[in-house]
Amino acid sequence: MLVLAHRGACREAPENTLEAFRIARAVGADGVELDVRRTAEGALVVHHDAEAVGLGALHERSLDELRAARPEIPTLEEALDELAGLLVNVEIKNLPGDADFDEHDGVARAVVELLHGRDGRDRVLVSSFNLGTVDRVHALGPEVATGWLTLLGLDPLDAVPVAAGRGHRALHPDDRSLPGPVLGAVVERAHGLGLSVHVWTVDDPERVRELSAAGIDAVITNEPAGALRVLGR
Repeated sequence: MLVLAHRGACREAPENTLEAFRIARAVGADGVELDVRRTAEGALVVHHDAEAVGLGALHERSLDELRAARPEIPTLEEALDELAGLLVNVEIKNLPGDADFDEHDGVARAVVELLHGRDGRDRVLVSSFNLGTVDRVHALGPEVATGWLTLLGLDPLDAVPVAAGRGHRALHPDDRSLPGPVLGAVVERAHGLGLSVHVWTVDDPERVRELSAAGIDAVITNEPAGALRVLGR
């Protein structure tokens, strides 16, 4: 089972920063999960929320303004360079309730263009809670691995055939949606349809062990070093 550091080693350094990514690599994580949003001119930057302290709404500010106010926020390209060789789960933030929601999926297009411009040298899986957004990524770049993030309340057993039918390579369910016998059933159904299952966000060592035993493909965790210890790595 792969161990992906949630927003980098976010308990050891500010989340979604190059420092957090460097620490994740140093502790032995197989990769990281990070979040991407856009600036006013469409630059791709790594940040969880639509707004940043000291700056306001990212999509209303230029990259130069961001650099002046919050220089620790990296661009996606800087993050990919820092994480070369590791698996990078790029989560595109684009839900209707977000301040920067874009029904035209400009970030999806920009991410695919960036990856194409880097000649496919990155190990990337692009995910989103917005199924339409990951559909757009898949349509624009079928060679780019994509995964659908699902929330508690959506039965992952129902989500598996939807994700597989749309050509995605992974399902990313909320750990809380995988109780008891559901866990094994989801793994069996997903693997039967060629999907990987990446579970978020899991910090409890016993749960990490349970997910590994069930055949989960990757765990997204705030405690990558702890998860690796549980797995004997």
